[in-house]
Amino acid sequence: MMLSDTKRLFEEKKICVIIPTYNNQNTVRRVIDGILLYTKNIIVVNDGSTDSTKDFLKIYPQIDIISLPENKGKGNALQIAFKRAEEKGFLQAITIDSDGQHYPDDLPVFVEALSNEDVLLIGNRNMTQDGIPKNSSFGNRFSNFWFWFETGIKLEDTQSGYRLYPLKSIPKKYYTPKFEFEIEVIVRTAWNDVPVRNVPIKVLYDPEERVSHFRPFRDFTRISILNTILVAIKLLYIVPRDFIRNFRKKSFKRFIQEDILESDGSNKTKALSVALGVFIGLSPVWGFQTLLVISLSVFFKLNKVLAFIASNVSLPPLIPIIIFISLSVGAPFVDGNSDIFGEEMNIELVKNHALQYLIGSIILAFSGSAIAGLSTFLFLNKMNPDSK
Repeated sequence: MMLSDTKRLFEEKKICVIIPTYNNQNTVRRVIDGILLYTKNIIVVNDGSTDSTKDFLKIYPQIDIISLPENKGKGNALQIAFKRAEEKGFLQAITIDSDGQHYPDDLPVFVEALSNEDVLLIGNRNMTQDGIPKNSSFGNRFSNFWFWFETGIKLEDTQSGYRLYPLKSIPKKYYTPKFEFEIEVIVRTAWNDVPVRNVPIKVLYDPEERVSHFRPFRDFTRISILNTILVAIKLLYIVPRDFIRNFRKKSFKRFIQEDILESDGSNKTKALSVALGVFIGLSPVWGFQTLLVISLSVFFKLNKVLAFIASNVSLPPLIPIIIFISLSVGAPFVDGNSDIFGEEMNIELVKNHALQYLIGSIILAFSGSAIAGLSTFLFLNKMNPDSK
């Protein structure tokens, strides 16, 4: 893409560049000078720098500079910049780190990758190349895995700060102010059905110039806590929400045909998914069934939709029946008074016969799972014999 074309698209597509900076006096000028070759639509957030950054920024009256009195974290700085960008009428914002690792001449890569649909683009730094610190490479692989688990989207780089954000499509409120913000924003944007993609960029790790403010233990702990929360939201809210949305968009017949009978996986995989769902649904793990069935479906690469549907074998109206059958099945395996037919069916009954219920429910779960899985396999083979 020609330089003139990039400049024109910056204006036509209302793109700005955001630079959060904290004590990067050795590199911030080079970054700004490189960006000015392409656009003057620059917002710099000086996040409470204590070095000479503030003095360097005074030589750029043509750009928007936000000076914060104290350092409150990269996430906080980006959120302030996003708000300012929207107030100024920008629709897209490219963020670039001020530590010199990103090349301003990669800006056209982001601009050229824009399409008519909203998309969040993340620069792929190719963390396998020589010169990349091992801790950065490991952290990126760790982040990639959890992003995939939380969104179903596979990326090669989820930690790069060189990104393009569609300002109208990202969340307006956030819960994290520091480094972990960059994980929260891409996960929650993906949950809003906005595509998240990688674009190739260059990267420079110069130990003599680069100043990293990442605190390994503290920030890694914060990121781990965030991922734990995001996984819980994914399993308890996003998966059921998407399931209901998909079901509502289609007729029942079309839903069964497209999402179950013709979904990815062989008949064996689908049958195992049903078996898993029934097993979890009948097991004595009340309150954790959705979390378990989705987690195990992902771990064993089974059909999450089928497993989730099958786990609902324990819908509230059926719970008394399941408890009664479990107690009945478990009766022969315990000593003493195991006769439950003359007692009222309630939670006290389960407490008084806990071992009997536990044994019976496990037997019921295994047998119900085997019957459901085998029946599903035979049914699917008859309906779709080519998918064995």
